[in-house]
Amino acid sequence: MSARQVHLRVLRQDDPGLPGSRRWEEFAVPLRPRMTVADALLHLQQHPVTTQGTEVAPIAWEVSCMQESCGACALLINGKPGIACGVFIDTISPTGKPISLAPLSGFPLVRDLVVDRSRMAADLVQVRAWTQLDGLHDQGPGPRESPEEQRERQALSRCISCGICLEACPQIHEGSAFVGPAAIHQVRLLKMHPTGAMQAGERLERLMGEGGVADCGKAQNCVEVCPQRLPLVTSLAVLSRDTSLRLIRRWFLGAD
Repeated sequence: MSARQVHLRVLRQDDPGLPGSRRWEEFAVPLRPRMTVADALLHLQQHPVTTQGTEVAPIAWEVSCMQESCGACALLINGKPGIACGVFIDTISPTGKPISLAPLSGFPLVRDLVVDRSRMAADLVQVRAWTQLDGLHDQGPGPRESPEEQRERQALSRCISCGICLEACPQIHEGSAFVGPAAIHQVRLLKMHPTGAMQAGERLERLMGEGGVADCGKAQNCVEVCPQRLPLVTSLAVLSRDTSLRLIRRWFLGAD
């Protein structure tokens, strides 16, 4: 009896500037117990032969940790965003139906399944998602925080910058300035840290401008697809409240 196989349909494109190179290619991969989509792609790197028997160039895709910890292998699996190393073949294709793989559509294509997610770094720059400590080295010890506060913040610090929340967000599209839920969540995380809170006002100002929290359409897709199960909608609500309060204080008190 022949071994079971999983059939993959992979959307490929050699050059984003050459739309004519966009095509679907089909492959058959021997199925192993608890095989993930990433395992199947690793097999194809060593055996890039289509179901028609044509040897092709290995599929370009990103992979690193194979433990759902880095977000590198995010892609569209049967039209839905997911982490390739965390999606099991038997779960999405229990009856052997073909599985389609495509690059994330919300980011510029590089090649095949590889996209350019540098906009996520640009979004963090936009909201100043870092702690500025220059010139503070001679002011003594920093503020302290309790173990309970550390545990609360730790639970919110699992973002792996996979970009899946941006892929699912209807407000992220060409021409939109919205920074997205990942960057806004980082602003909340920094605000919870006693040192990061020292520049909270400047970050809130960034979120009150174009592309900020007011541009969120409240679709809540982000929290549904986040592989780390981060409370992204809660973070959006918290920052929406904080920016509103800051604006009200400015109107009525003339101060931040």
